Amino acid sequence: MIIPPHGNAGKGLSRRDFLRATAGTAAFAGMVSTGLGSWVLRPKGAYAASPIKVGIATDITGAISHSGNSCWNTARLAIDEINAAGGIKGRPLEVYLEDTASNETVAVANVRRLIQRDRVDVVLGGITSSMREAIKDPIAKRGRTLYIYPQLYEGQECTPHVFCTGPTPAQQCDDLIPWLIGQGAKRFAFPSANYLWPQLLNKYARKVVEANGGEVVFEEYYPIDQVEYSSTVNRIMTDKVDCVFSTVIPPGVGPFLKQLYEAGYHGRGGKIASVYYDENMLNVHQPHEMEGLASCLDYFQGVDDPFSKALLARYNAKYPGSPYRFTAGSAATGMWRGIKLWEQAVIATDGDLDRESVSKALQTTKIAEGPGGGAEMVPGTGHCRMNMYIAVAKAGTYDLISKSSSAVEPKECGPA
Repeated sequence: MIIPPHGNAGKGLSRRDFLRATAGTAAFAGMVSTGLGSWVLRPKGAYAASPIKVGIATDITGAISHSGNSCWNTARLAIDEINAAGGIKGRPLEVYLEDTASNETVAVANVRRLIQRDRVDVVLGGITSSMREAIKDPIAKRGRTLYIYPQLYEGQECTPHVFCTGPTPAQQCDDLIPWLIGQGAKRFAFPSANYLWPQLLNKYARKVVEANGGEVVFEEYYPIDQVEYSSTVNRIMTDKVDCVFSTVIPPGVGPFLKQLYEAGYHGRGGKIASVYYDENMLNVHQPHEMEGLASCLDYFQGVDDPFSKALLARYNAKYPGSPYRFTAGSAATGMWRGIKLWEQAVIATDGDLDRESVSKALQTTKIAEGPGGGAEMVPGTGHCRMNMYIAVAKAGTYDLISKSSSAVEPKECGPA
């Protein structure tokens, strides 16, 4: 999947900006540079036991840096709290960061350093599906290291020793699409950016639409940087589409929704759904242009269970004023979930970090609390079941409409 930037994020975060943003953490916890784009975060103070090495590979710079920095902030928060509680089986966590720079070629070289030079015990990260595809082989196959991918995505990742802690198409579509149809949507259009995530998500979504009595009137794919949608908007209007299920992404999604609004689609009661829309996306449009837009994610900031509220408060307190929000679409929730599930797996092995042992334990780990609620791995699938929420944009924020009655199955790679 790809999480598009907003604001100035598309320009990428400079090395100077990164140094400024992490200066406080560096002074507090021993963050030192080990080369361009390479950082190690050592726990504060002396410790007797040898550290467990955690690798984070994410987009600190480049077009997807807004999401990458949210993931990096989340990783530091989770690991700082684990270390403050005594580490894992008495061993502190030492964190190694490599910037994947929103560039797969750069990322592969950088990730190899985590494996070959730093010899980390696990790697978490990757935002886009193309990034996951690029780095999973040097991590999990040739590197023989455990890899956890935290982002919502198109499904079908069934590689041994690769675990996915973000939602799959089934988790996002199985409740959302029937809800949309129940709200009167029957004729769907699938305007889409032309790459892997929309193609495979749409394939699954079409099945759900048709199984629930709806119809996909058309499915079209556009270059990611396309900004002119007059012909598409005209077709939506003339073909009497009543639900636009959009996987258009920035820079195109802003002009697309603006042109759709100006054509009168909202005024005639048309519905819009986009399953990657989180709080970060609220800044991409004028509120009236996305009024009524429905999304389905594992967490929204309006979720009111005590743990979720406290976690968001801790994040905001640790990074006051940061533009990098704790959101589901940025993969921050999957990063938190991945670290905590992996922690439970290492505890279950009594601290044995052998990849086979941790992978086996991770198949059945669970956490009682997390962003949006607890989660648990589904044995044999490499994916986890989790709560899912439907929310609708209203006046520049999200109103929660529903929560899944129980943890939702990923329906990927086997038993589920």
